[in-house]
Amino acid sequence: MLEFLLSGDAIIALLTLTFLEIILGIDNIVFISIAANKLPEHQRGKATNIGLVLAMVQRIILLFFVSFLVGLKKPFYEFENSWLELHLSWQAIILFVGGLFLIYKSTSEIREKVEEPSHDEDSIKGKVISSLSQAIVQILIIDFIFSVDSILTAIGMTNGLHPNPNYSLVLMIIAVVISIIIMIAFANPIRRFIDKHPSMQVLGLAFLILIGFMLITEAAHLSNTQFFGNEVGAIPKGYLYFAIAFSLFVEFLNQKTARKK
Repeated sequence: MLEFLLSGDAIIALLTLTFLEIILGIDNIVFISIAANKLPEHQRGKATNIGLVLAMVQRIILLFFVSFLVGLKKPFYEFENSWLELHLSWQAIILFVGGLFLIYKSTSEIREKVEEPSHDEDSIKGKVISSLSQAIVQILIIDFIFSVDSILTAIGMTNGLHPNPNYSLVLMIIAVVISIIIMIAFANPIRRFIDKHPSMQVLGLAFLILIGFMLITEAAHLSNTQFFGNEVGAIPKGYLYFAIAFSLFVEFLNQKTARKK
């Protein structure tokens, strides 16, 4: 286990996943702050911290559940004809549906941030919260909504890194715990940075489109899908890491050029 966690692939996956979890968790922090700010001032910090810790536990439980489904690799349905062959398993279905969800959610979020940036904030502001318990329940609901794409991203980044799926699960849990701790400790500085550089969050959502496409191709590869006798291959994760690193480098250059101007 330790040898795997200290390997180059695992460290790169952990750093990339933690970065994405933090970038994608900014909206979560904003909405949690809105919910907590409806309470008396002495309860706001308590509600935020309790809510985030419970949210972390909720995400870990969901990771166990989704990882269990992804672990069901045995085909339960086979289809063959002259141009298409596939062997469906629950693993392939979860990855395929998850990939479609990530592409849909990311595209919707990008459109919303461009056209209706305050839509979600206005809907949360309209909800009535009068007690600490109500605020915590609201925070858990908000986090559940935001945790689906987070968990699918974790699955996409770590699936296939090691033959033993438990190793990948441990890596995902570490990334979630680190990202939540960082968000608790540095929520305001991170939020100010994203407010100052909104393109970083759009870039994070664009990465999800890449991960969603990778999940779809991986689902096709794991179900041994063949089109006209040609088998669908999996996309090496190194390509994904390179695309993310290159995009971040270009964004860094853009921001540096903008500051000089």
